[in-house]
This record gives sequence, C-alpha cells and structure tokens, in this order.
Amino acid sequence: MAVKKILVIGGSGFIGTRLIELLGSTTGYRVMVPTRRYERAKHLLVSPVVSVVQANIHDDAVLARLVAEADVVINLVGILQSRPARGGAPYGPDFERQHVLLPRRIVAACVQQGVPRYLHMSALCADAQGPSMYLRSKAAGEQEALASPALDVAIFRPSVVFGEGDNFINMFAGLNRMFPVIPLGSPDARFQPVYVGDVAQAFVNALALPRLGGKVFELGGPKQYTLRELVRLSGWYSGHPRPVIGLPDAAGWLQAFALEHLPGKLMSRDNVASMKVDNVLHGPIAPELQLTPRALEEVVPGYLLPRSPQQQFDFFRSTARR
Repeated sequence: MAVKKILVIGGSGFIGTRLIELLGSTTGYRVMVPTRRYERAKHLLVSPVVSVVQANIHDDAVLARLVAEADVVINLVGILQSRPARGGAPYGPDFERQHVLLPRRIVAACVQQGVPRYLHMSALCADAQGPSMYLRSKAAGEQEALASPALDVAIFRPSVVFGEGDNFINMFAGLNRMFPVIPLGSPDARFQPVYVGDVAQAFVNALALPRLGGKVFELGGPKQYTLRELVRLSGWYSGHPRPVIGLPDAAGWLQAFALEHLPGKLMSRDNVASMKVDNVLHGPIAPELQLTPRALEEVVPGYLLPRSPQQQFDFFRSTARR
C-alpha cells in the first residue's frame, strides 16, 4: 500500500496534538506539521512518521511548497476572538485572516499543486447570518473550502471540545477553585460537548472514506448540557463545587466586556453572542464516520480530580478504547 502523506495545518494545538498522535500510530501515513515556532511543536515528534517544519503558512510560496509534498491537507486552524469588525464588515480582521483567507489560500495551493483532498475544521452552528463574528467567519471559511470543484472536501463542525488541556472545562474548574460563587452570563445556553479524541478519530476515519463529496460532518457528544450544568460539573469533578448564579443578559454582556479587557481574555462579547444559538447537533452523527462518542462524565474526572500518576495512567488507558 502506498504511504499517504498528510499535511496538518494547525497540528500543534489542542485538537491537532491528539490527531497527530492517532495519525502517527496508524499504518500507512506520513505526517508533516508546519509551525511558526519549532519549540511549540516538539511534543509531536514521538512518532517516526511525524515531521515538524518551521514555516509561515501565511506566505503563499511557503504554503505552496508544503502542499506540494502532500496527498491530503487538513486545516485545524481556528481562533475564538478577534479585533472588532470595521466598516460594516461581518467579522473582525483576525477572524478574516485565520478563518477565511487562510482556507482560500489553502484551496488555491491544493488546486495549483494537484492535491485532491482537503479536510476543513469549522464549528457547529457556523452561519453567514449568525449572531457572532466567530460563527459568520466560520461559515465564510466553509464557502472558501468548498469553492473548487477540483477538490474532494469534507467539513467538520464540532460542538465545544473537551479533554485534558482544554480551555473550556479546565477554565471553569479553575474559576470554581478560585471563587466562592460563580456569576455566569448566558447560563441557559446549550452545548453538546465532544471529546477531543473523538474529534481526532472522526478525521482519521474520514481519511479512509473513498469519497468525501463536500459532506458536512457535525460532531457532538451523547448528551446536551446547559452552560450552568457544565460549570457545576467542572466544580464537582475538580473537588470545588460552588454555587452558580445566572446573570440576566445585560449583566452577562457587561461581564464579558470586562473579561475581554483583562489579561487572558477568558470571555468576550462575541463569545456571548455565539451562545444565542444552541450549540447542539441537528441530527445523529454521520454513520460513515463509525464514531461512538464518549460521554463527558466518562472522561473529565480523569483530568480534573487529583490522582496519583499510576491512577492517571490507568484511567487514560481505560478510556482510550484500544
């Protein structure tokens, strides 16, 4: 069997790291990961079939050279916040650069270099008329991904992704540790969190499909939760349960405004706007992905509760499903 060469753009991040682990342990793949800073991606080099290249993917000539070495391109690049939109634009310049212009340039490079397949990470509820810049820019990125009939494309739309090292459940666990009470905007917003390992597995399984055909794959876990429930669960599993006080919309908006101006930007008004639509699946996960998502309760205790190294190892081995 011919070795399939895969270029993973955004491969050093939270989801990318798990995907690279899976690809590196799957027979028949060689994986290349570009990164602006080599040091940030050294953790990926545990497999001999994975290589890390220091490169600027926003340079068209560099991008073309990277794509030319691949049989498949996967794009996982995504950001949650941007500077404000200007001049009536539907989204800010950072969203435009990462979510819209980058996919446009990747598609152009694939067509130019004759690469036949492109797997594109989007987001659940991406919508050109969505309530937030984030959702509108993700929808525009999908249109760019599907712009060329010469490419066999798949779009992946996960709900919020959880797992060891996530910036969602861990953030709320940290707030529960620090504060006696958690004031919470948009407490009734609904999510269907999906485990990072299942998102990575969905990409790997899609690679084996004979044709992608522009299919949009929605990814979510087996259960839906309100934001209030997720914050409570994070406090419970971390050993620091706190009362959660739901804020009215105006107060939640002010809270987000304050948080987006603090170091770390835990929340923004655009994040709050995204929560105006329920972040849940519109139907079952596509059967061709052959995916049985793990429940949040099955995984989260393993990385929030204090455990000995051996207990942690035993827990992760039990949830790896190998």
